[in-house]
Amino acid sequence: MTIIDLRSDTLTFPSEAMRQAMVRAELGDDVFGEDPSVNALQDYAADLLGKEAALFVSSGTMGNLVGILLHASRGQEVIVDADSHVFRSEAAGLAVVGGVQLRPVATERGILSAGQIKSAVRPLDDDHQPFTAAVSVENTHNGHGGIAWPLADLQSVKNIADDNRISLHMDGARLFNASIASQISVRDISACADTLTFCLSKGLGCPAGSILVGSVEQIRLARRWRKLLGGGMRQAGVLAAAGLYALDNMVDRLNVDHHNAYLIARGIVDIDGISVDLTRVQTNIVYLDLDAVSAADFLLACRDEGLLGLAMAERTVRFVTHYGIEEKDANKVPQLVARALQHCA
Repeated sequence: MTIIDLRSDTLTFPSEAMRQAMVRAELGDDVFGEDPSVNALQDYAADLLGKEAALFVSSGTMGNLVGILLHASRGQEVIVDADSHVFRSEAAGLAVVGGVQLRPVATERGILSAGQIKSAVRPLDDDHQPFTAAVSVENTHNGHGGIAWPLADLQSVKNIADDNRISLHMDGARLFNASIASQISVRDISACADTLTFCLSKGLGCPAGSILVGSVEQIRLARRWRKLLGGGMRQAGVLAAAGLYALDNMVDRLNVDHHNAYLIARGIVDIDGISVDLTRVQTNIVYLDLDAVSAADFLLACRDEGLLGLAMAERTVRFVTHYGIEEKDANKVPQLVARALQHCA
């Protein structure tokens, strides 16, 4: 049986051309700053996003942890969306490593408003409350169906952060998906953040790695945090070469993933017993809300049909399109979903 695996876009495998780029990579010791491929990737990423410097890290979780720790110290607080990856899915790293408290704010679509941030900033004259150090935003927003932030909203949040003298970190794990969906350049998006991370290991198809960008001084401190966390890698150019290839060759094809996600959502929306909000299917993520079946039972039935997804709540399932999923696969998914739902009846 052929399996259509839509659990995550981390399931991508390097293309043959990417593998060959990895084989040919020039190598050195990155802890000493001597790996030419890593240095080239960092310089390329910084220039692409309009920042002074960049750092190659092992994962998006590490990138967010290091990035936010550049702004927030022990006993301080960071404002986040209540459904953000930083809050829900990063093992409380900021609390454990940095002693930093997160202040979750509920939103309707994952987009924090300037008013919400202004209300969440702690007063400076109340000794009972922590100091607010930063706000972290997620773009695209995984927990809200892959929604991309409009530029005006990002600029508004940046302005209120500046007015309150707090920093803005962006979890841009799927930054390039956001850029393509919103038709906003990654440089313009990056300009709204003091620091930003993006993943190479999701839709861009690399086997591992993320990038953190910021100022020269921020990235110098970030290298120290990376070392403390055990993230200093030696001949990491093997992975960096994949990143360089991805930035040159894998970005424009993200449109294919967005198209396939919409095909899936459009095909499922009329199936009785399932709800899909098409307005949230902007990128490569589709959320299904099940009326009367548990996500666990539904996914077991899907597995029997050769379809894999991920449970996000008791009655919510996520499908994510990615490199390796073709249009013919996307067109099959609604049929498999309908059959799986029948088995659960």
